[in-house]
Amino acid sequence: MSSTSDGGNGTTARVLRLLDLLQSRPVWSGTELAERLGVTTRSVRRDVERLRDLGYPVNAAHGAGGGYQLGAGRRLPPLLLDDTEAVAVAVCLRLAAGGTVEGLGEAAVRTLAKLDQVLPGRLRAQVDAIHEATVTLDSGATPVDAATLLLLARACRETERVTFAYAGPRGSGERRVEPYRLVATGRRWYLLAYDLDREDWRTFRLDRMADAETRGWRFRPRDDAPDAAEHVQRSISRDAYDHVARVRIEAPKALVEKQIPASVGTVTADGPHACVFEAGGNHLGFMAMHIGALPWEMTVLDPPELRDVMREQAARMLRAAQSLPDISVE
Repeated sequence: MSSTSDGGNGTTARVLRLLDLLQSRPVWSGTELAERLGVTTRSVRRDVERLRDLGYPVNAAHGAGGGYQLGAGRRLPPLLLDDTEAVAVAVCLRLAAGGTVEGLGEAAVRTLAKLDQVLPGRLRAQVDAIHEATVTLDSGATPVDAATLLLLARACRETERVTFAYAGPRGSGERRVEPYRLVATGRRWYLLAYDLDREDWRTFRLDRMADAETRGWRFRPRDDAPDAAEHVQRSISRDAYDHVARVRIEAPKALVEKQIPASVGTVTADGPHACVFEAGGNHLGFMAMHIGALPWEMTVLDPPELRDVMREQAARMLRAAQSLPDISVE
């Protein structure tokens, strides 16, 4: 069978088949590929060139032990997955999106959204079945519905409005938003979006959402969109609380950031050997307790009431330590 007898569709199908073969094992000889594809070795060489034009780095080595090999290039070309591989990738991405793989949450959701867009319904049902049958031990992360994650990821990419029921700390109700970015912390997922009813940027916890849906309304991205990571960090560590503490810590910013999660507060350098830590809270007593547990010398800058509470706690602890009876062991 000669490649010259193929139509355009036949050539495309054969090139995809060639790509599948090259991905299935390390090295193929030209003769082996020609037999598998039902063409001449000359046609195989032309199809290899077509793959190279598409960005696939196909290496060719002559002589004994040589042949065609799919190599690594400067960028990642499109991958060709069979049904089993596609299901395996989707299941792994769902686990990563759930926080079981550190640092992969956001990337997993973006990749899963792309894969879900082209995944056939029969394979999507297999992925759902495996996901429902899988239980992971509690890692401290707040579980989020995978379908909600996918819907929001697609809405961010397609600039499509979203509505959802939201149970926030200041009341519940329906929200209409223009979704901008998904942000993951070590424990939770957040959505940065423009709230159409409040006419301002807002941060929403995904585990407080229900009945999220898109209705086909597209929007033009706003020019005043804030930095997603900074806005969400400020919202969850300061803006939602009654009190905001500012503490100057006698330690470099890089050292403090290693021990204080970004979801707890912000750390700003104050010279090479010090930094300012800011965090919010609703109870000054708890704030004083947690700040007092930090292992560095520090000065409380604000609020003055926090300094008073810390003095009271220190005096109470000192009295408790001094009142311990001497215990002798014979």
